[in-house]
Amino acid sequence: MMTLSFPRRRLAPVLLAIAAASLVIPAIGYAHAVVFPKASTTGAYERYVLRVPNEKTSATTRVEIHFPVDVRVTGFEDVPGWQLEVQTDSAKRVVGAVWTGTLAPQRFVEFPFMAANPKSATTLVWPAFQTYADGERVEWTGAEGTKTPASATTIAAAPSSGAPAGGAPMWVPWAALGLAIVSFGLAIRRPEPRV
Repeated sequence: MMTLSFPRRRLAPVLLAIAAASLVIPAIGYAHAVVFPKASTTGAYERYVLRVPNEKTSATTRVEIHFPVDVRVTGFEDVPGWQLEVQTDSAKRVVGAVWTGTLAPQRFVEFPFMAANPKSATTLVWPAFQTYADGERVEWTGAEGTKTPASATTIAAAPSSGAPAGGAPMWVPWAALGLAIVSFGLAIRRPEPRV
């Protein structure tokens, strides 16, 4: 009987590189001002969070967001070290927010707020603006795939299958991670001596 032998010592570094890349690639995708969650349900009251990293050598001193007309912002959570200015229109509807403070390089800050989602399916686009101590201003308003994209949240009807609005059930990423860890362990395990 012929057996195939795969060089396990070569497999381990390859699997390790794949696992490391899978952890790094999502982080690269979120290296800009992003509003989470990326998917929510129609008519829901949602706790949104604007996450802003500072990848420059100068401190971030001001963060501004303009709210989509389809969403109704109802409140904000205090963020230590940051002052909040709520912007409203003539009808007293909240249309934006400005936070001022200091965010050191290689840090990030999160600005939570509550909002009522629209009653029909849509995509909410969140234009954000980041100002640095040296005067530079980055406008996170571009299309998806550009250097400075605006964050977007997909609003859809609540699924009946137990899956979130984004599609796959919440347990799928965790199951994939578990499977990857088990596979990696099996790949680097030493073969038992044959008798």
